[in-house]
Amino acid sequence: MNKTIIKIDKTIIKIIKKVNNMTDSRPSKFVKESSLINYKIAMPEDSNPGNENVNGGRVLQLIDNVAGISALRHCRTRTVTASIDKMDFIYPIKVGELMILSASVNHVFGQSMEVGVRVEVENLRTGDRHTTGKAYLTFLAVDQEGQPIKVPFLVEPETETEKRRYKEAEARRKLRLEQRELLG
Repeated sequence: MNKTIIKIDKTIIKIIKKVNNMTDSRPSKFVKESSLINYKIAMPEDSNPGNENVNGGRVLQLIDNVAGISALRHCRTRTVTASIDKMDFIYPIKVGELMILSASVNHVFGQSMEVGVRVEVENLRTGDRHTTGKAYLTFLAVDQEGQPIKVPFLVEPETETEKRRYKEAEARRKLRLEQRELLG
């Protein structure tokens, strides 16, 4: 009989958690509340062996970190990276140059959110700047047990750029879901 009571108690706890997640009362957020810019000087330890170019894996790590901070600022709870969309390295980053990573939440989809990151490089001697790449990451908000929870809503985008990113995020999500369905 005690095992039955324990089983019922655990079931009740799961139901309460689900209801709490469905009625999450955390306030909606503006895009600007999650936006941030991170700067980093490219150092020799960031480079590929034998040349001055920054290692692509190091750039991906920086992208994941800045996107994770943006997601955390939006949710104010634990988040985990669910996916990183295609990443093209369109301009090299050299040791000694300034890497500029800009991130913001583009859209929220229930328990997940898309965070966009733009990577630029600045030559500190000349001031020349180039976009080196962009990435779109999907994050899940999770509770202390690692279970997905609702993400606070995103307030209607304010600027034309935010509106464009919001609309493009919807299209990317549709493609991700179609791809997941095709690949099983």
